[in-house]
Amino acid sequence: MAGTPAFILSGRGDILAANHLGRALFSPVYADPARPPNNARFVFLSPHATEFFRHWDEVANDTVAMLRAEAGRDLYDRRLTDLIGELSTRSEEFRRRWAAHNVRMHTTGVKLLHHPVVGDLDLPFETFPLPDGPSQFLLTYTAEPHSPSQDALNLLASWAATNDDTERSAPINDSQPADSGETLD
Repeated sequence: MAGTPAFILSGRGDILAANHLGRALFSPVYADPARPPNNARFVFLSPHATEFFRHWDEVANDTVAMLRAEAGRDLYDRRLTDLIGELSTRSEEFRRRWAAHNVRMHTTGVKLLHHPVVGDLDLPFETFPLPDGPSQFLLTYTAEPHSPSQDALNLLASWAATNDDTERSAPINDSQPADSGETLD
């Protein structure tokens, strides 16, 4: 999927795989040494999340609602329980939202990001469930042709081609080591 950032995510928000442009787009998430990179952990524990997500409050609400939905799918998911425990003990923002008991899956929309290298991006996204079950899905971002966001993605692709940090990849699944090298490219 050249020119389109793409990810495989777990229901917990783990980035299981990403193409080259996806790793570049989410380079702030990959900056956390914990593996696999996790969107929920980034949203609530990284000081950079409120800069990266221009509508952080909305992203935070959606993230908790997604985790609630995942908890309803598998009550005995130890990794999910551990993640919720970690976020609950380390983030007042997470605790407050978790207590609201909102459940919602958002499969399409527009994500408003501020990337530290290329600036603001307004990227429509779509998610697609994978055959392995509802706990894994493909997430893709696109940009309107000839838009500033498309120009920013093109610049990001160029930056990524020369930046070693984006060469680190997430594992393709939960059982592989973090340096598996598996990508969507």
